[in-house]
Amino acid sequence: MLHKTRGIVFRFTKYGETSIIVNVFTELFGLQGYIVNGVRTKSAKNKIALYQPLTLLDMVVYYREHAHINRIKEVKCFHPYQTLYQDVRKSAIAMFINEIMNKTVKEESHAQELCDFLVVSLIALDKLSTGVENFHLIFMLKLSRLLGFGAHQVNEVVGGKYADIDTEMMLEQLISSEYAANIPMSNILRRKVMELLIAFYGDHADNFGEMKSVQVLRDVLG
Repeated sequence: MLHKTRGIVFRFTKYGETSIIVNVFTELFGLQGYIVNGVRTKSAKNKIALYQPLTLLDMVVYYREHAHINRIKEVKCFHPYQTLYQDVRKSAIAMFINEIMNKTVKEESHAQELCDFLVVSLIALDKLSTGVENFHLIFMLKLSRLLGFGAHQVNEVVGGKYADIDTEMMLEQLISSEYAANIPMSNILRRKVMELLIAFYGDHADNFGEMKSVQVLRDVLG
């Protein structure tokens, strides 16, 4: 049966000689896998651009309940990014939040709410002119609430871990902040908050594991 849905590309893997399997978080069905044939050829090099991580898609898809892999009938990008890949800070943050998404966002029970949040957040990052360096911190706090494990108060994040007073005060400010908030923060303090949030996710998200993109983010943001 055909359905029209928006979605965010999480990742893709090569399949066969010219095809891919792309994982897309959709507003209708949550995380879905789709096989896309013939996109890894010279003549189709523009088509594979649609399936790069974090691309925002309008799709018409085939859906069969309990099927591991479905197919896409029609697809187009509904928000081509203007700055996300031109700004090195935004690119590093995008890589980091894509890894967070891949590790944690699998829920289907409120897929539309999650999808709406991710779409709004990615467009906000693309358009942001101030406060870029803190975007990933606010994103993690907001996402954790949708995933069902916090973070409404500082003590929910800190738990039994050590955090100095400056880190706790910054967390309190970030918890109530929107993406455009211009919050002065030293690189050292930003790292402390990020490490605390990663540990917080590790405590609550199943099989969270190591964050591979952290070092890139540290190198870019300082």
